[in-house]
Amino acid sequence: MAFRGLASVFIIMCFLCASEAQTEKEHVLTLGKSNFSQTIANHDFIVVEFYAPWCGHCQRLAPEYEKAASELSSHDPPIVLAKVDVNEEENRDLATEYKIQGFPTLKVLRNGGKIIQDYKGPREADGIISYLKKLLGPASAEITSPHDFSSKFDQKKISIVGIFTAFSGEEYENFKTVAETLRSDYEFYHTQDAKHLPRGEAVSKPTLRLLKPFDELFVDFQDFDVEAIKKFIETSSIPLVTIFDQNPENHPYVNKFFDSSDDKAMLFLNFTTDRNSFEPKYQDAAKFYKGKGISFLMGDAETSGNAFQYFGLSPDQAPVLVLQQANSNKYLKPHIQADEVASWLSDYKDGKLKPFIKSEPIPEVNDEPVKVVVTASLDDMVLKSGKNVLLEFYAPWCGHCKNLAPILEEVAVSFKDDADVLIAKLDATANDVPGDLFEVEGYPTLYFISASGNKSKYEGGRTKEDIIEFIQKNTGKTVEQASDVKDTIQSGTLGEESQKDEL
Repeated sequence: MAFRGLASVFIIMCFLCASEAQTEKEHVLTLGKSNFSQTIANHDFIVVEFYAPWCGHCQRLAPEYEKAASELSSHDPPIVLAKVDVNEEENRDLATEYKIQGFPTLKVLRNGGKIIQDYKGPREADGIISYLKKLLGPASAEITSPHDFSSKFDQKKISIVGIFTAFSGEEYENFKTVAETLRSDYEFYHTQDAKHLPRGEAVSKPTLRLLKPFDELFVDFQDFDVEAIKKFIETSSIPLVTIFDQNPENHPYVNKFFDSSDDKAMLFLNFTTDRNSFEPKYQDAAKFYKGKGISFLMGDAETSGNAFQYFGLSPDQAPVLVLQQANSNKYLKPHIQADEVASWLSDYKDGKLKPFIKSEPIPEVNDEPVKVVVTASLDDMVLKSGKNVLLEFYAPWCGHCKNLAPILEEVAVSFKDDADVLIAKLDATANDVPGDLFEVEGYPTLYFISASGNKSKYEGGRTKEDIIEFIQKNTGKTVEQASDVKDTIQSGTLGEESQKDEL
């Protein structure tokens, strides 16, 4: 009897605990392919986290995000936080649609998803709460006096002020549109009197005044076309020469530099020994090419290890000038002297320089089932081989690539007796990928290049059977599965592609 009584108490306690767990509410909405569009359409303001369960940063964000969601659910009006697991196969199209390149990525969606903004705020609960409350307020604050402006203006940030005779008309409406779109990146204000501002003379017609903590400190603009305003803000908010070092105040400008659509000139040198001799010459070059499609950065070689690795450089090549074109071609001048900067850039503009191509050495032995391709062998092994090639672009650190590797090996073994079919891989972190031929935004990325030279991105399933069926369909060939290969891979598809390393 005693045992039965204790058992009854235990069962009741478990039931109560289970009931409490069931009633505990999760405040972060879980979205997926089936409910994403409708949920977004029903909200004027919603924040969506795109995440992968295996991502350590996502795991650390999760409790903070839930805590913020709980607090913001009682805000007036409520602020809704949601999440999408892009590791799920059915959600991969959402990741592509919203251009997700890393985890976690947070997006702020307004007006039923018509306006999409990157979340660039803190990643802890209190910071998330205060940042989102600010985003719910007006996109632009009115300035009514010099004191009013000084109390709101942050001298360390870029601010855009719209100066109008009246808060109406096409210019004002276009200004509001841009402010709403870019509010997470800049501070926006509007006023009817330029005298309320600390710098510059009065204006006679609607004017945008961009104030910044570098270079000429402010610049005016009077074209109120929406796209023209955005371009003006983009180009004016990057320093004449962006500094890449350990100073955290420079980091936002480095991000803007790399987000720019301009060609990028990057000079890496030892700041302690070489900066004073190079900086005046480099500033002169930046002034000369301002507005001509080239942005300039000067980086401290001691803190630019990732940049050296990305471009395939070694520190002993410094001072080194790299020019990265928007189409991914690179030009390189190692051991450059300060007096050579202007002439080298002139030769580049005149088309006298040959692109620099980063490539691993062509392997002397290449006898594994999946063949190794490097940039230097891409033409011979893939593009001009006359074979049907399934080519994987991968990263050695990528978990999904590691999962795919044995599957591709089995596919390669299945086609081992077919001289017209090649399964190959290229390490896209150690080799340049021709941007005009292949679009590689994440890993693994698979392309099929037919014997006739036609290219297409492989978007099918990631099982052995899926890939073999695809090759058979596109080559008209059939294979017998190799009997001596043990199938250790479970059926199923891989999750979302891993993020490329950023500079």
